[in-house]
Amino acid sequence: MRTPEQVNRIVNKLCKWRRFFCGWQLGTRLENDPEAKAISNHRELSILLRIEVSALAALCIEKDVFTPEEFTNAVGREAEFLDANYQRSYPGFKSSDSGMVMTMPACADTMRVMNFKP
Repeated sequence: MRTPEQVNRIVNKLCKWRRFFCGWQLGTRLENDPEAKAISNHRELSILLRIEVSALAALCIEKDVFTPEEFTNAVGREAEFLDANYQRSYPGFKSSDSGMVMTMPACADTMRVMNFKP
């Protein structure tokens, strides 16, 4: 069994990857660059969320709360639900197996309303 301090050290070590992913996305930036800080913070959140959800799922499977198959099916249902919500929320945009599908003029209107950069 790990102590909270050990887990904190392990998680902090893992979160160092946030700078790698930030550099991959934005290129080399100074530590205090506002855009780099935002991307690093978001990457850290993604890393933490992934390990927390994986840990919760593993515990629930170990404790026989649900089976791996039930979990997989639930993930599929939630993904379909969120995909449909995104499609309703952002008219003109739709995901497909091969990428995003953009339908004019609805996607242009959505981009204008959301202040997309040209």
